[in-house]
Amino acid sequence: MNIDTILQITMLGSGILMVLSILLQQRGATLGAGFGSSGELFTTRRGIDKNLFEATIVLAVIFVLSIFAGLLIPR
Repeated sequence: MNIDTILQITMLGSGILMVLSILLQQRGATLGAGFGSSGELFTTRRGIDKNLFEATIVLAVIFVLSIFAGLLIPR
């Protein structure tokens, strides 16, 4: 296994996991917010929602760094 293969696997894996973690997060807008009347209060993230949010950030950073590393490595 060379470095290109490792970077491709890292990009693909982190990209797929990032999409899944984004889709698993709760949406903050209801149907009424689409028509201009948002009746929701600001709440803090707790428990699994907070962990999923932080994992999404970590996966996004890994994804971006692996792309930059793939661009910087000479072929």
